[in-house]
Amino acid sequence: MTAETAPDHHSQTHWFLVGMRGLFSLPAIILMLSFVGFCALTVEAGIPVEQVVFMVGAVWALPAKVILVGSMMGGANLLAAFVAVTLSSVRMMPMVAALVPEIRGRRTPTWLLLALSHCVAITAWVYAMERVVNVPRERRVAFFAGFGVTLVLANMLLVGVTYRYVATFPPIVAGCLFFLTPVYFLASIWNSARHPVVHIAMVFGLAGGPLFYWLVPKFDILLAGLVGGTLAWAVERTLRVRRAQNAEVKA
Repeated sequence: MTAETAPDHHSQTHWFLVGMRGLFSLPAIILMLSFVGFCALTVEAGIPVEQVVFMVGAVWALPAKVILVGSMMGGANLLAAFVAVTLSSVRMMPMVAALVPEIRGRRTPTWLLLALSHCVAITAWVYAMERVVNVPRERRVAFFAGFGVTLVLANMLLVGVTYRYVATFPPIVAGCLFFLTPVYFLASIWNSARHPVVHIAMVFGLAGGPLFYWLVPKFDILLAGLVGGTLAWAVERTLRVRRAQNAEVKA
């Protein structure tokens, strides 16, 4: 009997609190340390603390906020900043598409899923995808809401509290804190991948990043993802066809 089919005697509130406890997990702690590094960036940019706190809650995804702050520091106009942040956030759509079927129950309202999709970013997605399989189907939305909403509010509070102190951090410390999240994300995706094509895509993408940065620095990340993913799909399809042909020969 799995968690999805086993009877559950705990309330929605219980599973919401279980999700809240995820704030003390390694992924959440790493993300919070990264937000301290981001806070140092906003101090350098001269953005007032109240605007930084609002930015954390409204934009949420850390890379998108970095793009927004970079656009502001570079003097980009509002439309250019809007387009850049929007294109950065499009990458969340596949994450939402993968997570929603895992947490949706028979009576889950669509508006609730749409509201919780705001909390979907690297950390919340990895954490939820690894753990919701152990949560009863009808309690998964409560579990994810407990983790996602708490994570957003905790980082808003953290940025507000640490804003006045991070100005004293050496730049190397702030930079290291900021890059903890992408490093953890790569390690988590590699470890939790359910299909070899994910490993292949990551290898191609990581190898292509420096190459495309040298060739076309303005489109390096986009091309590394597009070319790496396409090559991974082609390799996986070729291997699948060969396995099918070998199976037919043996039969």
